[in-house]
Amino acid sequence: MDFTFTEEQQAAAEAAKGVFAGVAPDAVPSPALTPGAVADACDRALWGKLADADLLSLLLDSRYGGAGLDAIALCLVLRESARVLARVPLLESSAAAAAVQAFGGEEAKSALLPRAGRGELVLTVAAHGRTGHDPAELAVTARQDGAAWVLDGVQTAVPWAYDADVMVVPAHTATGRTVLALVPRGHEEAVLAEQFSTSGERLGELRLESARLAARDVIDAEGAWEWLRDLLATGTCALALGLGERVLRMTGKYTSEREQFGFPIATFQAVAVQAADRYIDLRAMEATLWQAAWRIASGAPGALPAAGDVAVAKIWAAEGVRRVVQTAQHLHGGFGADVDYPLHRYHAWAKHLELSLGPAAAHEEALGDLLAAHPLA
Repeated sequence: MDFTFTEEQQAAAEAAKGVFAGVAPDAVPSPALTPGAVADACDRALWGKLADADLLSLLLDSRYGGAGLDAIALCLVLRESARVLARVPLLESSAAAAAVQAFGGEEAKSALLPRAGRGELVLTVAAHGRTGHDPAELAVTARQDGAAWVLDGVQTAVPWAYDADVMVVPAHTATGRTVLALVPRGHEEAVLAEQFSTSGERLGELRLESARLAARDVIDAEGAWEWLRDLLATGTCALALGLGERVLRMTGKYTSEREQFGFPIATFQAVAVQAADRYIDLRAMEATLWQAAWRIASGAPGALPAAGDVAVAKIWAAEGVRRVVQTAQHLHGGFGADVDYPLHRYHAWAKHLELSLGPAAAHEEALGDLLAAHPLA
């Protein structure tokens, strides 16, 4: 296995560093002091800069104005975005566009992909389900009625729902198949209600009541939802890694400057051991992330399906990022809870990422099912 990044992937990461260099993680009110959403919309100015840098079309083919790169390149960019808590639907829009490209019809591709790559159209994915514990595809039913599809059900905690022009909604049919419905903004039978994440971002509860969609707006290709779900989960791991790396760097700086008994507390064994443990967590998160991203990007076979590598990565990401922010709060002492210092924002985002696409326990169960179905020799 070779984890050396290609020149194109490294170029994408460098471009991302340039775009995110001027982003302040505390540009919006603190979620600890805000009863509702910290802002009404995503960072549109930053979204425009990402479009200008061609970072919204990384996964798109050249015929749609894209760079034709892979999941690894996207994860490199997401890693940079999380270091500054970038408030943009980069993961959701990129992953949804990639799924439309891989599995959608020509009409949907032509209508959505060029505009999505230019940042003119925002996509998101309803991947949370009704409760956050049950599979997302079981929260909504889909049935054919003549040439149309009819959807009923509820999806909660849809990220960037109020910014999105199109929501990609997984739904199950009576035969057990999963389809992806492309629900446009303003659809009469698609009603949104406000919800809020721990990070203070506005989410949406999507309620579909006999919502009718044309056949061109429904992707019924085999494996489309599973592929999209794996890409979203892997991207979430990249976000957790970038956030964790930034938090550990903040902790290192603080403990190197904070003195007790005339010495920096970073020189105390108890502090150094805790920081070292969290560094090990981050390196494990990184190794499992690139393994999962490589399996998705290459399609290479393995002892388990790629979903197994994704599950391992998400287990490490969910537990690792939680341990990193908890240790950071502990080593910062009371300063870590100061709302004028950004650490509490990273803690809130970490909790959201830990639970997004399922907590560690859910992925441990999924991994167990895969091992049962594919016994290792």
